[in-house]
Amino acid sequence: MLKWVIVLIVGTIALGLFAPMLSKLGLWRLPGDLRFTYKGRQIYLPITSTILISVVLTLALRVFRI
Repeated sequence: MLKWVIVLIVGTIALGLFAPMLSKLGLWRLPGDLRFTYKGRQIYLPITSTILISVVLTLALRVFRI
């Protein structure tokens, strides 16, 4: 259980660090990614990007059997 928590934390940090680079590639601007402004704050819900990353990681893990 502790191993999965550590993996989740490291993955979240890595995603946060690589987000600007992935944004330049157009990953966070896919159709289905919601971005709106509410009370002067910009709120972003990357629904399509999250699904795409999940599918790619699932396929990679099944191919390499990790």
